[in-house]
Amino acid sequence: MNKEKILISACLVGDNVKYNGGNNLSPYLEKLCEIYDLVPFCPEVEGGLKTPRDPSEIKGERVVTKKGKDVTKYYNHGADLALNICKYLGITKAILKENSPSCGVHYVYDGSFKNKKIKGSGVTASLLLDNGIEVYSEDEIEALLSSESPASGD
Repeated sequence: MNKEKILISACLVGDNVKYNGGNNLSPYLEKLCEIYDLVPFCPEVEGGLKTPRDPSEIKGERVVTKKGKDVTKYYNHGADLALNICKYLGITKAILKENSPSCGVHYVYDGSFKNKKIKGSGVTASLLLDNGIEVYSEDEIEALLSSESPASGD
């Protein structure tokens, strides 16, 4: 039986694509692989940014680096590519990295670079949500897995 494909932030599968060159390897990776066919994707890297890169935050309608450079076009391009992959592969769910200016599902940093989070979604998360993709943060993986696991005794 084919497993359902799910888009996942590449940093959550251990790829070193974070702005600082690190990753956010999920402790649920093995369990996720049992249930889903994971499609790792980093919208920032695929959108044209290098690793490592200056940290970026959403400021109004723009994404800017800590040094003040407008990098919105890279974030928009990465989001478009993520949506295209979902459409092409028939993906209806994504697990994204919370707080990221690309992937934040429920929270992003406020644009002040003072480590302050606000309610909101990143560029990619917003585009996927607007197009009917179910988007989960890494904090919701455990609940997602428990809803997908077959009932015991089957």
